[in-house]
Amino acid sequence: MSEMTTQILEESLGKAVLVRLKGGKSLRGKLKGFDQHLNLVLEETEDMTDVGNVKKLGVIIVRGDNVVIISPPPR
Repeated sequence: MSEMTTQILEESLGKAVLVRLKGGKSLRGKLKGFDQHLNLVLEETEDMTDVGNVKKLGVIIVRGDNVVIISPPPR
């Protein structure tokens, strides 16, 4: 993971991020932690895949190899 990626993720700690996963799932949650493999800990997580039926998931761990995109909060 590059220094710039690490810096952006560190600045996003405690803030809401949008995460797109392989298979098309979209999650929104507060980024609580991450590691060098891009494993993520999210809290207050919601499954945003079906906007008409948002599901609350709470605290989850996302395995890094499933992550396609992480959208940080606006600066």
